[in-house]
Amino acid sequence: MIRVCHIFISPGHNFAGHHDQPPGEHPLIEVDSVECVAGRGLRGDRYFDHKQDYKGQITFFALEVFDALRRELNLSAAQPQATRRNVFTRGADLNTLVGKEFEIQGVRFAGVAECSPCYWMNRVLGAGAENFLQDRGGLRARILADGVLRRDV
Repeated sequence: MIRVCHIFISPGHNFAGHHDQPPGEHPLIEVDSVECVAGRGLRGDRYFDHKQDYKGQITFFALEVFDALRRELNLSAAQPQATRRNVFTRGADLNTLVGKEFEIQGVRFAGVAECSPCYWMNRVLGAGAENFLQDRGGLRARILADGVLRRDV
């Protein structure tokens, strides 16, 4: 069973479109629940209605990977929201969901692609983060059915 540990949304982009410039200053806001709208994204997030059939309507990140990154790179101050991923999970190998449909809390998703880490990860998490996250940077997915995701307590 996939557990939802954290849910984040942001009203704006901090890294997309900021190459060779300072990052934006839009906060990533942790919420207890979020409305998933089929084909559109997460209501209130920067990628809501971004473009038709967008592959990153929602992004997932395994908390097990984040814990390993903090431990193995000695990045105890790194925080999950710095990754700018929407939903942190426990209990799933997210890479196995690429190309598959899956369900969490009654909401259906289609795993589209890995979230490839970029050089920003070194800046926001710490030295070595980009390399560490190769092939485990999270999952981009499309939302197939409307519903609400809630943080498991």
